[in-house]
Amino acid sequence: MDKGNFLHKVYHLYYDGFRQMTLGKTLWAIILIKLFVIFVVLKLFFFPNFLKQHAKGDEAGYVANELTKR
Repeated sequence: MDKGNFLHKVYHLYYDGFRQMTLGKTLWAIILIKLFVIFVVLKLFFFPNFLKQHAKGDEAGYVANELTKR
């Protein structure tokens, strides 16, 4: 079996499947919105860049100092 032919069949399988979806498109939109919220919004507001705020340019030195100090 030719790999190009196999990949072509797989592509058309997924293309036809997504094209004929009705409820699935809504569910995929909800999933993508939730992923956006999880990875972008939560990162911006709840996980600040601690190392950038405390290291002041020398991240490697700061980490080494914190590891040896403890």
